[in-house]
Amino acid sequence: MRLLIVEDDQSLNRQLFDALTEAGYVVDRAYDGEEGHFLGDTEPYDAVILDVGLPNMDGISVLERWRRDGRKMPVLILTARDRWSDKVQGIDAGADDYVTKPFHVEEVLARVRALIRRAAGHASSEIHCGPLRLDTRASKATLNGAPLKLTSHEYRLLSYLMHHLGQIVSRTELIEHLYDQDFDRDSNTIEVFVGRLRKKIGLDVIETVRGLGYRMQAGDEPASR
Repeated sequence: MRLLIVEDDQSLNRQLFDALTEAGYVVDRAYDGEEGHFLGDTEPYDAVILDVGLPNMDGISVLERWRRDGRKMPVLILTARDRWSDKVQGIDAGADDYVTKPFHVEEVLARVRALIRRAAGHASSEIHCGPLRLDTRASKATLNGAPLKLTSHEYRLLSYLMHHLGQIVSRTELIEHLYDQDFDRDSNTIEVFVGRLRKKIGLDVIETVRGLGYRMQAGDEPASR
């Protein structure tokens, strides 16, 4: 899952970046409204953390432009505790949730998880695919109750596919959502990680839809390689 943080406070930006990266997300960052708007307008994100008080372009204006241009990614706004009007403006502009400063990073993590789950149509913090279970809260996966040892890239790939159970996900989409903007994007790397993941969770769990991409079946029916 790929996130964008738009926050001009460098210390807070770094704190959020470190926590989200440790939780298994790929994170891009911006420090002003213009840069944040450009990234959100040109890159696909699974969720955005957007500060309201930004230089060059305020967060509400950034959000209004995104929504006006049809950008539908979930957005969590950060507001000052005594600015209740920011919360109202943010929600009216298209924000999906808000957190007031100062806050605990754990709360931001929980709200981001919830936004991503809801956007993908999942109500629980655990996503199941037969004997395979993804715990989004702990950023861990189990197979038949046993913990799976996954690299960060393998976990991100599994998480994205399980959030989109039953849907065909193209290689391009996987690359765009699993790597940050500076990564050397090569579709062959996706094939490598899919192959490694299949060895750990079973060859029939991830289906190759020829010419289109990959799909994880929502039920227990076997898939073709």
